[in-house]
Amino acid sequence: MGNSFGNAPNNGINLYLHPDVTPDPLKESQFDPNLGFENGRKERVIKATKAELESAKIPLSDRDYCVDYLLKFRVCRKDNFPWVVKCEHEKHAYLHCQHEDFVLRMKDYERERRLLERQKKKEVLAM
Repeated sequence: MGNSFGNAPNNGINLYLHPDVTPDPLKESQFDPNLGFENGRKERVIKATKAELESAKIPLSDRDYCVDYLLKFRVCRKDNFPWVVKCEHEKHAYLHCQHEDFVLRMKDYERERRLLERQKKKEVLAM
């Protein structure tokens, strides 16, 4: 029963109680993004242009790395309107991209947290 809230309030509490080892989600990372990656990281790009996004009336909240899949999904829904179930592949691709983006962001958060803990341990040992 102790996990009824899950991990939801944990980040805010940790940010208050342990600000030195908890990354602030509103701030940029203070570490090099390629730290620990020998060959560097694959750069994430958005293929759609700003004009395409504006003409498709995509809200700012949806303009993330998965916007290309969202555009394909919306075009499919428009083309197949009464039978939008024909667009299940496009919808699945969009939702899968959203999930992968979430996983990458959580991995980056955890990486930042571990690097902060490592930095704190090094500072304690140096004293």
